[in-house]
Amino acid sequence: MDHAPNFALVPPAWAGLCLDKICRTTRTQTNGIHTAKYNFFSFLPWNLYEQFHRVSNLYFLFIIILQSIPEISTLPWVTLFIPLLCLLLIRGARDLVDDIGRHRSDRAINNRPCQMLIGKSFKWRKWKDLCVGDVVCLTKDSIVPADLLLLASTEPSSLCYVETADIDGETNLKFRQALAVTHHELISPKTMAAFNGTVVCESPNSRMHQFVGRLEWNSKKYALDIGNLLLRGCKIRNTDACYGLVIYAGFDTKIMKNCGNIHLKRTKIDLFMNKLVVLIFLLLVVVSLALTVGFFLMERELKDKHHYVPAEPSRGLFMESFLVFWAFLILLSVMVPMAMFIISEFIYLGNSAFINWDLDMYYAPHDVSAEARSTSLNDCLGQVQYVFSDKTGTLTQNVMTFKKCCISGRIYGPENEEGTCPKENPYLWNEFADGKLSFFNAELLRAVQSKQDEAVREFWRVLAICHTVMVQEKDNQLLYQAASPDEEALVTAARNFGYVFLSRTQDTITLVELGEQRVYEVLALMDFNSVRKRMSVLVRTPEGSICLYTKGADTVIFERLGKRSVVEANTERVLSAFTEQTLRTLCLAYKEVEECAYQEWRLRHEKASMQLQDRAQALHQVYNDMEQGLQLLGVTAIEDKLQDGVPETISSLRKGNIKVWVLTGDKQETAVNIGFACQLLTDNMLILEARDINVILDSYEEHSKLVMTTSQSLRFQLQTEVAMVISGDFLDQLLLTLRKEPRAVVQREAEDKAREELSATRRISMMWWSLGTLLSSRRSKAKRKQESPEAWRERAFVDLASRCQAVICCRVTPKQKALIVALVKKYQQAVTLAIGDGANDVNMIKTADIGVGLAGQEGMQAVQNSDYALGQFCFLRRLLLVHGRWSYLRACKFLRYFFYKTVASLMAQIWFACYTSFSAQPLYEGWFLALCNLLYSTLPVLYMGLFEQDVSAKQSLQMPELYVAGQKDEFFNYWVFFKAIIQGVLTSLANFFLTLCITRNMAGPNSLSDYQSFSVVVALSSLLTITVEVMLVVRYWTLLFLGTVLFSLGSYAVMTYATQSLWLYQLFPKTFPFLYALHTVLTQAPFLLVVLLNVVVNTLAMLTFRIFRCVLRKLRFREEEVEATRSKEVSEEPLPQFHRESRARRSSYAFSHHEGYANLITQGTSLRRPRGDNSYMNVASATLSDEVEEALPSMAWEPRKIAASTLDGLGNQAAVTSRAPAGQHELSEASLERPPLSEHSKPSPWKQNSGSRAQTLEERPSHWMPFWQKEPAPHQVAIGTRPSQTQESLSEQPMETESGSVERELSLMEWLPDSF
Repeated sequence: MDHAPNFALVPPAWAGLCLDKICRTTRTQTNGIHTAKYNFFSFLPWNLYEQFHRVSNLYFLFIIILQSIPEISTLPWVTLFIPLLCLLLIRGARDLVDDIGRHRSDRAINNRPCQMLIGKSFKWRKWKDLCVGDVVCLTKDSIVPADLLLLASTEPSSLCYVETADIDGETNLKFRQALAVTHHELISPKTMAAFNGTVVCESPNSRMHQFVGRLEWNSKKYALDIGNLLLRGCKIRNTDACYGLVIYAGFDTKIMKNCGNIHLKRTKIDLFMNKLVVLIFLLLVVVSLALTVGFFLMERELKDKHHYVPAEPSRGLFMESFLVFWAFLILLSVMVPMAMFIISEFIYLGNSAFINWDLDMYYAPHDVSAEARSTSLNDCLGQVQYVFSDKTGTLTQNVMTFKKCCISGRIYGPENEEGTCPKENPYLWNEFADGKLSFFNAELLRAVQSKQDEAVREFWRVLAICHTVMVQEKDNQLLYQAASPDEEALVTAARNFGYVFLSRTQDTITLVELGEQRVYEVLALMDFNSVRKRMSVLVRTPEGSICLYTKGADTVIFERLGKRSVVEANTERVLSAFTEQTLRTLCLAYKEVEECAYQEWRLRHEKASMQLQDRAQALHQVYNDMEQGLQLLGVTAIEDKLQDGVPETISSLRKGNIKVWVLTGDKQETAVNIGFACQLLTDNMLILEARDINVILDSYEEHSKLVMTTSQSLRFQLQTEVAMVISGDFLDQLLLTLRKEPRAVVQREAEDKAREELSATRRISMMWWSLGTLLSSRRSKAKRKQESPEAWRERAFVDLASRCQAVICCRVTPKQKALIVALVKKYQQAVTLAIGDGANDVNMIKTADIGVGLAGQEGMQAVQNSDYALGQFCFLRRLLLVHGRWSYLRACKFLRYFFYKTVASLMAQIWFACYTSFSAQPLYEGWFLALCNLLYSTLPVLYMGLFEQDVSAKQSLQMPELYVAGQKDEFFNYWVFFKAIIQGVLTSLANFFLTLCITRNMAGPNSLSDYQSFSVVVALSSLLTITVEVMLVVRYWTLLFLGTVLFSLGSYAVMTYATQSLWLYQLFPKTFPFLYALHTVLTQAPFLLVVLLNVVVNTLAMLTFRIFRCVLRKLRFREEEVEATRSKEVSEEPLPQFHRESRARRSSYAFSHHEGYANLITQGTSLRRPRGDNSYMNVASATLSDEVEEALPSMAWEPRKIAASTLDGLGNQAAVTSRAPAGQHELSEASLERPPLSEHSKPSPWKQNSGSRAQTLEERPSHWMPFWQKEPAPHQVAIGTRPSQTQESLSEQPMETESGSVERELSLMEWLPDSF
């Protein structure tokens, strides 16, 4: 028997347990996954259970049971059972096909091969055979099968490079490292099999970026964190082999914990139809009871007048009345027509086919066409209110492109507008050039090759030296592996312009500069982190001189420059221009260091490196001392390429009142940068951050009145757009009632401390003074008592977020993405759509009402779990605004018309009962009842459901405002339903009573007084009336539509003649009792005149009503226009609007990753990623000073430009700055040569020099006050806030998932306008 290695994995109870016992107890829970809903035995019962969740199916089953009772049956039960069986088969087949695809995907994943340690050697096994405690060997390009503790690798210091594209969408490499003890001890399979240790770790959870555990071995304990873990779904890169211990397997892995379950998705119309079926059934019960009461009252009177009828019924009067009730219920049951649900399935299928066939949604580069993977959600596409989108690979191409640069104040851009290289390769002179670089500038290339400009040489030298890129050679080509795609783009640009990064060792960097190989000695490598926002390399050149090369964010580089010159002033204007173009900028600088200065600095550096306490702070100070007196070289501009048409798509969606939320695992600054690039964020928006949101949420509980109640402040809100930018840490504290798992075992100390300070110093944010915030809740006190504080806070947050024009959530896990979607569904009851392209988006796609997967570079997981598949994000615009709106319009018209025609043709049965002593005798021929909805009126309504259009596709895209009708349920709601019912009732009244009045006193062979002729005339009148109605409802008459009308009428004539033929009457007289009734009616002119009269009266009445309604609408619209014009003219004074002058510049390098590979390069030993902290949590909120509070009311009204809080590189709330119009940043050659500000000219208090960080609100002098504040009315009182409940108290409470949706209540944010 093979023995497993002696690892013990201890569960979170921290109890010791040997591995053999764990393996025996967990073998049944292997690494295999099963995402399918059904298996061979569960499909039939489970699918039927799901299908009979539809109330309509239960209703039809109930009617079939009643029809099987001979005493009350009006039609054979088979006539309804066969259509119901067909409906169940159609829907069941669709679900089966979808589930078979999931089974195939599961089988392919579970059967992937991997090498598992068995005995003392590695053998090939399948993924599903792994269990906790197994040791796995992975090679280059292998996919990690489970969550593994990295034990060792073939790389130095047991490093392992992984690509996490399938987890977080990032294609740049990340590194993991094994513990030093396992790196030195586990050097062969034999030592791994003999190794005896205990791993103690936290229970399985969904936190992708956190892991807490320890390894106990030889009476020693070694801490484990996420840097030691290889997550399932990662791909091994640039590592020949690595070895890992399975920590979590199967559904316990972090990626599977984030995947979520498959939900049964139902459209709003589907759920509404359930309510309507219940309502119609109750109405039918009431009508049947009323008719039964009439039968009961008239029964004795009937028997007294007609003595030939037996005195007492054989069953008794009560029993007879009981049977009559059920007979009426069966007779009227067709008010919920089975045909409507069957035809709707074909309509859904047809509209799905139109999506699949749309060539305008075909993406040729990847040969991907749009695919409707679910055929039952098409109408829901026309009612979407929230779109939740991933960023990387969804909005962006995840490709960084070197777009422009500025050297010594001179801009070098691409040669052509497309930004592509000439047809002839301009880099043929360079054997190391990368052909993928699209940037080329001939003037810059001449400057490089001339070797005359020192600044140009040093500019490219900085890019070639100052980085942490790894290089390897493959097929005589250099391959760069960088910690971020930004760095790779910069090094590649330097490579093409002749400064080639060739190789590196721990102490040297080798370049090829214009064909000459040069080796630089690395004296110090000062790596990037989120605090420094810069990177520096101190090198000794081959000539012996010492140079410091630095690159970083402009805010930190400009602070460390030496003397200012014209170059710096021009570069500042260039930075502003690049920022306006949403390019990610990076400043480059250098300086020469004297030998004596270096030796003195080296001693201090060594001393700081040896400190045991506060080493990071000491090194930071030493680095900062060296990085002073720099000389600015220039600026690089990198474009994070958006997918084609993303800005236009988001703009159209917003015009259609669709809110777009971006949920990404990327950094906040990068996500905000993309938000501006895709026009999700605009310059005049106020950006709320976590600290501002906490202040606002706390103030809800404290205030019930306006801080400012003047009409000016309220109108001011209408002109202010607000956006929200939050992080995953903030959401982790907020989403308490939806989470099933506790918070992280270890919380960041700085974060908890900052929260305590924040809770202790709550105050109303200055920006909300300017907005005039109404802090009141409209809900009743009873409901507030029923709701927990956590749920109340969640509701308030969703209400606030729903009023924002844009919401960006950064650093969120896949589980958090799904929780955000669930939160909006829970409190807003809105239709949600989630779109993504990676495995990290699967949970979000499953949770949303509609899931859209993009067939991108990150695999097909998102597509396989989606309802719709697209090639590009821009196709979402056409999917929603064209196909979605059309599908919703068609479904609503189809349902409205179907209810109308059903009532119009069958309500006559009730009127007929009043003249037949309520005997439940059917008015129509049985075959007319059976075939009316299935054949006689089917094709025109099917045409309406498939081809109806109010406007063309081009007009739908040009007028996205038309989409709002679907969000408001304008085309099908209770009012529309009751209008259809009323119209049908009026039609049936006209058809029945006009015919009755004309034939009441007629007799003879040509009269309509006989039962069969009367029945046929009413039936023919109803059929022609509803046919004319559908011709009036349809927008366009086509040959196909006219063909469906003629076919329907022709089928009625043919089938009626057949069922009323003498041959069938002789064979089955009881089944076919009507003999030549239609022939008799059609051959008599009076009969035809009665039919024509019925049709004309109904049609003219409806046309008159519609014309009258149209005239009233026009009059009302004109009145609204006049009132709107008057309201604009009456405006008292111009209101200020929020504007910014220049966004805080965003560095492409500084915000791409937490830190580079500097430690790997210089030390090659212990690597630990420093935990990034949210800087906003480290800044205590300061209360408004008494002087400010006293000064606020006294300020005069001055309409000037103000701005929102912007972000500096740390995520702090930056100052309020004014933004000039965008046009002021368009540079010309002359503008770049303007001299800088004189030394005597002082910057305005709103604008410091471009390199410095803007002044925060807390840093304002006590006498400063917002100049837009107007003196309030005498009754206004400023109300303070009290500290709210701390996060620690919240974390102690259990977090349970609330089942079901919460009833929509009055908004907590009713004080905000709809446009907020």
